[in-house]
Amino acid sequence: MHDVTDQAELADLRADVNRRAAALFAVIDDYQESAFLAQIDTLAGELPEGDSDGLFHRASARDSWGHSDLAVPLYREALDHGGLTGENRRRAVIQMSSSLRNLGEAAVGLAMLEADRAHGSDHLDDALDATTALCLASLGREREGLSLVLVALAKHLPRYNRSMANYGKALIED
Repeated sequence: MHDVTDQAELADLRADVNRRAAALFAVIDDYQESAFLAQIDTLAGELPEGDSDGLFHRASARDSWGHSDLAVPLYREALDHGGLTGENRRRAVIQMSSSLRNLGEAAVGLAMLEADRAHGSDHLDDALDATTALCLASLGREREGLSLVLVALAKHLPRYNRSMANYGKALIED
């Protein structure tokens, strides 16, 4: 654990740990599971005990190796602690919701995703929509999920943007 004396130093340390964690995740396929988890745990250990960013990285690492059951409590602690902000907070919501779906708690995940929409829009909107669609499908609401995915995808198509968005919306209109 790193001894942090002031908030500016802590912010700099978090930024450094976040940058190095992102670099590790970019090459995750070069690692064996145990070595990757050890690297992330070492990075997280540089932050103060219980730091939300450290908890988030530990959760993400376990999630990336298919351990939703180990990731959810860490995500929950990171979010409940209140220290996660910006992209890490939004990613934690999206990833925890996906993990909850994997654990058979799609309704809880869906509620988290729907509540997160109130926090505004950013570059992770499509990921939020895709995860929402998966939760909806797990709940037997595939048509709503497909609608979300088509509307999100339409923004990225070279042509047929308007048509695909309209088709997606029409799936849930009566």
